[in-house]
Amino acid sequence: MAQSEEKFVSPASLLLDAVLVVAFFLFLYRLVSPHVPSNDPVMIMVWGGACAACMSAVFWLCIQMFRVVLRAQLKSRRK
Repeated sequence: MAQSEEKFVSPASLLLDAVLVVAFFLFLYRLVSPHVPSNDPVMIMVWGGACAACMSAVFWLCIQMFRVVLRAQLKSRRK
């Protein structure tokens, strides 16, 4: 049972993912930081960053799942 050694990750796809995740993080940080219930700028940065980091990780997982599903759909159409 020989599996085909197809490379799915390229430097360009890694760079695109990194740019998308960083942009999403910055967008979410700007969105959630005004809603942190504190007047201390350090606490606003910590909790706004923690929320944005968690949501950005979920966004990264969504990007990866989208790529896998898209690859499977395109492969099934070729057959």
